[in-house]
Amino acid sequence: MRLTFILPALDEATGLMATLSPLQPLRAQGHEIILVDGGSRDGTPDLAAPWVDQVFTTPRGRARQMNAGADVAQGEALVFLHADTRLPADAVALIQVALRQRLWGRFDVRIAGRPWVLKLVALLMNLRSRLTGIATGDQAIFVRREVFTAVGGFPDQPLMEDIALSHRLKRRGPPANLRQRVLTSGRRWESQGPWRTILLMWRLRFDYWRGVPAEALAARYRLPAQTEAGAKLVARQAEVRVEGRAARPAEGRLQGTETAAGPAAGPPARPAAEPAARPAARQVDVQVDGQAGSPSDERCQR
Repeated sequence: MRLTFILPALDEATGLMATLSPLQPLRAQGHEIILVDGGSRDGTPDLAAPWVDQVFTTPRGRARQMNAGADVAQGEALVFLHADTRLPADAVALIQVALRQRLWGRFDVRIAGRPWVLKLVALLMNLRSRLTGIATGDQAIFVRREVFTAVGGFPDQPLMEDIALSHRLKRRGPPANLRQRVLTSGRRWESQGPWRTILLMWRLRFDYWRGVPAEALAARYRLPAQTEAGAKLVARQAEVRVEGRAARPAEGRLQGTETAAGPAAGPPARPAAEPAARPAARQVDVQVDGQAGSPSDERCQR
């Protein structure tokens, strides 16, 4: 079974190679990697091009990007992998065995980061997913291509597209809940605060269950990041003003007086700006909801 890994990306140049590099042996085995960019400004598509089979740009929106990748995929099964998520060893073999028993599935997740609470978050995510049959995008959802097409793919909405897809797929059958874990970035929890992010996500999920439109939820989801970015900008502007006030007296003394050597020289030349930095398979036995899978010897590896 040939797999197609579909990675939606937006401004992921900094950490992208940590995901793409371990996937290269899979390309040598005949599997396909597609990166769909949502309009990055940091060179993500150019950076990814030598490391993937296809790279192209679509309008921003994770659901839209993943659907676009699925439309051109050649694999018999699709794996939706976030650009900041790494697969476990033997991922290909694990998926292939699971899809001989089920139509779709996902991995357990582990969240990278220092706060101890992230371990609790991952534990609760995995437990909730196993009890409800609902997967999140961070768990690397995989599905047979014909099934994905039959359910209409991801709904074109800006948030909760993974939950909506899970509901569609559950009507066809329960997921394969793999206990092997993917490793996903904890950057949002760390930057916005783990408890604040946990409460936000719980509220967003509850409101989505109540029927609040995904568009309204997406605006609330983006607000903390926008607020933090705005605060950083204001702080930086304040620093510039302080630096400017400190520099003016010296400039005035140089420009406004004459000395014994003659008229004062003009303003001192500003130092040249520094150039901007460039943005920067083994034997497996799969446990699927208590059923032992057939061993496979395919080699795999985020």
